[in-house]
Amino acid sequence: MTQPNTPVTYSLRISGRVQGVGYRYWAVGTARELALTGWVRNLTDGSVEALAQGAPEAVEAFVSACREGPPGAKVTSVENNHCLTPFDGSDFEQRATVSP
Repeated sequence: MTQPNTPVTYSLRISGRVQGVGYRYWAVGTARELALTGWVRNLTDGSVEALAQGAPEAVEAFVSACREGPPGAKVTSVENNHCLTPFDGSDFEQRATVSP
């Protein structure tokens, strides 16, 4: 069981109308407000991928927020998986589009 102050890392794949609506920009702002580290990027299949690391309650809040997204988004699914390898970074950043 994860201790309350032990950071957790989750990978997310968000599907629906999530590109062309400012989703990555919104995700960066949301993650930074929650003091998370990680990244977000578009995938060529039209989905968005993110890696979020931080306090368990903050990561859960981010996952929950990703189910709504910014105005204009229509999220149909959010797949999230616990990652065993921690993110080695100090900020939450937007990355370039990649193939899934």
